[in-house]
Amino acid sequence: MFKFELNAETMKMMRVLSLVVVAGAFLTFTGCKKGGSDPKPITEVQFNKLNKTWKVQSVTFDNTDRTSEYTAANFQLVIGGTVNAATYTTSGRPFPSPWKGSGTWTFGANPETQIIRDKDTADALNLTYAVTESTLTISFQFSGTGYTSRTESVQGPWVFTFTL
Repeated sequence: MFKFELNAETMKMMRVLSLVVVAGAFLTFTGCKKGGSDPKPITEVQFNKLNKTWKVQSVTFDNTDRTSEYTAANFQLVIGGTVNAATYTTSGRPFPSPWKGSGTWTFGANPETQIIRDKDTADALNLTYAVTESTLTISFQFSGTGYTSRTESVQGPWVFTFTL
């Protein structure tokens, strides 16, 4: 049938060809990066965006502008701590306010949009948020009496917008 002769010249060509194939395979596989570093968990990414001192830019309560009350008092929200032990402190709160002076928070079911303020306490409150590198918007439905000695109502929907 088929007759195939291996002479010296054919052997040299096969050796060179096999070296080229091996070298090509080696370069292909060494050029590929491994999976790389694992991406950061979304809670860590979001915490790093939130972990700042935020200055109030605008406030609405029950669709009424209340910005002047909060800017006059220089209201600030400081988010700190760690991903697993997150804290908040406020300063410049007008009276009454839906904000305590300080407390803890944790991410809700969707860490990209939900925070639970003071979870597992009588003051627990679900917050919805949106954050960019320089703006934070928090909205919530407050049902308490406020955190001051006055009794003016603070029950209802609130929207706070903060900047750096």
